[in-house]
Amino acid sequence: MSSIRILRSFLAVARHGSFAAAGKEIGLTAAAVGQQVRALEAELHLALFDRSGRSIVLNTAGRTMVASATELVSRYEALVVRPVDPQLGGPVVVGALVSALMGRFADCLWALKKRHPALEVTLLAGQSGDFALRVERGELDAAVVTQPPARQGSGLVWTALYREPMIMIVPRRPHFVLPERPLDILARCPFIRFDRQLWTGQLVDEVIAACGAQVQDAMELNSVEAIIALVRQGFGVSIVPQLANVQWSRDRALRLVPLDGVTVQRHVGLLERRQHSRQRFTDAIRAYFLNSPMPGAVAPSTTVRPP
Repeated sequence: MSSIRILRSFLAVARHGSFAAAGKEIGLTAAAVGQQVRALEAELHLALFDRSGRSIVLNTAGRTMVASATELVSRYEALVVRPVDPQLGGPVVVGALVSALMGRFADCLWALKKRHPALEVTLLAGQSGDFALRVERGELDAAVVTQPPARQGSGLVWTALYREPMIMIVPRRPHFVLPERPLDILARCPFIRFDRQLWTGQLVDEVIAACGAQVQDAMELNSVEAIIALVRQGFGVSIVPQLANVQWSRDRALRLVPLDGVTVQRHVGLLERRQHSRQRFTDAIRAYFLNSPMPGAVAPSTTVRPP
């Protein structure tokens, strides 16, 4: 059976696309990494990479093996972790939507860091769809993402933490005529849309469909924060999640407009592998939301597969 060290080498090459870069990460020479990868391929009687000159790229068989290898390494690491005390410590790499850091997850992270000062959290900002693959590969210990619209890999689980209503925002000083009725606003005003290829963008489409409205698309962005900023400057209207840590009622540049009968919400949760070495950390996140419920919180004690 191949050793954990060989599997770690395989995963490092999969991440970096070269023996030299993988060797720098795990403390081996490029030649030693190449030898380990060739030994693994020989044992499996299967080529895992396509090679062309100095380039080495995962092939179909290699991509299929990444999740299984990641899970094996994670289980091994969980076995050798010594439970020293109730304090959480050491490095954790977490992906998070920037908008989640403006929501309740920021409060959670601050509370955990205050309670466990030895915890070293590296946060990587990005989009939900990108994080799913990185969690599956083991590049991230977990990620705070919106609920996936489609089933993810069988090795991943998603736990609902809290939800945010989808709301319409309009500028107080628009550069256009702003009608009174919400449906007229959607139909006649420049609409700043969240990227339709992303998960939150699909929720925006659900809201528009629920209203039975047609919108006048002006811009399409992949950042809730950028959209809010543009609406504040009077360039358009938009539909966004109602982030928890934004002082909406005190905002002098924009206001919220209710959409009657619309119940679409963005569910934010924790995406992780079924087995990994930092489960104490992800358990602490779930416990935080379970023990400090607020309006919009859901029951994080139940971990569910993405639908």
